[in-house]
Amino acid sequence: MAKTAQQPVLVIMGVSGSGKSTVAGVLAGKLGWDLAEGDDLHPEANVAKMHSGQALSDEDRWPWLGIISDWIRAHVDSGTPAIITCSALKKKYRDVLRGEGVVFVFLQGSKDKISDRLASRHGHFMPPSLLESQFDALEEPTEDEHHISLCVSASPAEEADEVIERLGLRPLGAGTELTAS
Repeated sequence: MAKTAQQPVLVIMGVSGSGKSTVAGVLAGKLGWDLAEGDDLHPEANVAKMHSGQALSDEDRWPWLGIISDWIRAHVDSGTPAIITCSALKKKYRDVLRGEGVVFVFLQGSKDKISDRLASRHGHFMPPSLLESQFDALEEPTEDEHHISLCVSASPAEEADEVIERLGLRPLGAGTELTAS
């Protein structure tokens, strides 16, 4: 009997300004996968706090991470490949999100490069003044976490292509039959 290999749920992670939303959008377009913007799932109180220039506490983040985790689990359980953005800065946050069928894609860049990107971004609730707190909180993924890391020096399309190539992803409808063992 043959079965189709399960495609993952990707969590595009990194500090604010690393390009999570852009790369995720390009990936979703190329693959035809479901896409969710993690920032859109923040409770209003979190958005207001960040907009006022205050960094979120762990207590602020737990309900938000629960919502993201539920979204991920629904996709994994249904076998639906998907992409979601989430800063996922600390290992304990990723521990809430990770599991079978989940791959973290860590977009990493220097503080100067990310700061330049944030300075040119308009209309986002996360002010550039909070970038330092994001780098302070960042714990890069470790070997025990299913992840790949990408340097944010390429274009978003090139970064998306690299993710597709490194993870062997394929668009919906392009199934490859594997022989079950």
